[in-house]
Amino acid sequence: MEPCKHEFTIKAFDIRYNNQNAIRRPEAHGHHRTLAQLRVELDLDIVCGPASHYSIMTAARRIGYACVSMLGFRRRKASTMLMTLSGPSRPPVAGGPPRRLVILLHGLGADGNDLIGLQQYWGRLVPDAEFLSPNAPFPCDGAPWGYQWFSVQDRSLPAIRAGVCAAAPVLDAFIDEELAKRELGNGDVALVGFSQGTMMALYVGLRRAAALAGIVGYSGRLMGEDRLAGELRSRPPILLVHGTADPVVPFASLAHAEAALNGAGVPVETLVCRGVEHAISPEGLQRGGAFLQQVFSAPRG
Repeated sequence: MEPCKHEFTIKAFDIRYNNQNAIRRPEAHGHHRTLAQLRVELDLDIVCGPASHYSIMTAARRIGYACVSMLGFRRRKASTMLMTLSGPSRPPVAGGPPRRLVILLHGLGADGNDLIGLQQYWGRLVPDAEFLSPNAPFPCDGAPWGYQWFSVQDRSLPAIRAGVCAAAPVLDAFIDEELAKRELGNGDVALVGFSQGTMMALYVGLRRAAALAGIVGYSGRLMGEDRLAGELRSRPPILLVHGTADPVVPFASLAHAEAALNGAGVPVETLVCRGVEHAISPEGLQRGGAFLQQVFSAPRG
């Protein structure tokens, strides 16, 4: 996946050591995470205009960090230094080394344990698949527990898109690393997302050079559709599932995503779940498993 338009490095010191320059991240029970360096990859032209000291600070806040002050910033080329994701996993039910990989991406305020239980329902359908459910890279800034792919303190579309863009290289690198560990290719992995996880799966999956086996998205939305034509690099099959009574991510997001994906030539299926709120219904669960079975059984290109 190609990096976002602008990339900056912010050097900071831990406020607990009484340094004047710090990036402070509140966590549960009043503790703070120490960050020696925070990479912020954002399209700052959309976020807050031309790059400046103020715009860098604003960008960091929008993905969940409060900048007290900064030692400095500089434009730089892409770096290989990225956060490492981790979380629960389940081996293939068939035993032996995995021949497929299903990566589960949770929503706001949850963690990897929230979705790893899907393996109990889908494992028998894709018996040679290992299931991974990483924690999102940032502690949730709206609750004293859980993680987030990006902050929603600012719910404007430019801010959300900036947050997705900032987290995308972390997820992209995680996919590469896990595939390399198992000597698998892009066609051997499927992404399954819920809410924020769906936004991440769609954003990253469509921008990878080679098509993934498939993407399943529950209760999410397609971000960056206005730039999809210029940034699209592959067309994996996609299943989008959304409840009509969703109070968190509007149900209308499903039709918007479907139209944009169809317009870009991406194969997409949708499932409307009547009366379902922000959740995975039994119908959606069944359809998701059948979709994974289908894409993993398809001939590889």
